[in-house]
Amino acid sequence: MAGASKKEQAGRIRVGVGGWTFEPWRANFYPEGLAQTKELEYASRQLTAIEINGTYYGSQKPASFAKWRDETPDDFMFSMKATRYATNRKILGEAGESIERFVKSGISELKHKLGPIVWQFASTKKFEPADFEAFLKLLPREVDGLPLRHALDVRHATFMTNEYLDMARRHDCATVFTDSDEYPSFADLTGDFVYARLMRTDANLKHGVAPKALDRWAEVVHLWAEGKEPDELPRVDKKPGPTQPRDVYAYFISGAKEKAPHAAMELIKRLK
Repeated sequence: MAGASKKEQAGRIRVGVGGWTFEPWRANFYPEGLAQTKELEYASRQLTAIEINGTYYGSQKPASFAKWRDETPDDFMFSMKATRYATNRKILGEAGESIERFVKSGISELKHKLGPIVWQFASTKKFEPADFEAFLKLLPREVDGLPLRHALDVRHATFMTNEYLDMARRHDCATVFTDSDEYPSFADLTGDFVYARLMRTDANLKHGVAPKALDRWAEVVHLWAEGKEPDELPRVDKKPGPTQPRDVYAYFISGAKEKAPHAAMELIKRLK
């Protein structure tokens, strides 16, 4: 759009952590004496998104999703891990029943606060093109009138190929960028949004991440939101992809988890 500002030309950036129930946070993040039933309400006013992890291990009740929706600000977003019963299997193309059960479990109760669904695969799961594409064809594009966006958390080096990237792009699925030495780390853009799991928080640092590193992450997420690909991040395909504004979901997760909320809040400050 002619005359549009740089901010208007960028996607929305959201920063958060994984979950909101974690014992050490009651000593260094949540106010002293805060009731556990108020933790989500508090966390959602310090952060702009949370990744729900419990959905990976078991189904949640529709009433729980509705409760979480009502306890959070209107512009807050949840992403969530999809059920492990769909991804931790030998033949992914046979996951249809598990996928459908998960999608219809009540997640639509989050309404406009429903963000990306993360399909996390085992670190031993290799890229088998025919079977993986059969799985992607099973992923629904909407539930109860709500559009669904999918992020693929692939954790085996065999996915680091142009064949995988082309497949993910055909199905408009984002690939999770994992900032870690434990898993394959590649930042190729394959969907219309960016999903980053930042896993290097350090217990010895005040905010879990050094100030200069936080400064650079702020620059990186701005570049992603503008549709650009930061030069220093590892990629399989060195050719830049199409430039388009993208929403960005960045989560401080794993690492020194007790520091995750502080890292997230410091990054949010830098984005204002």
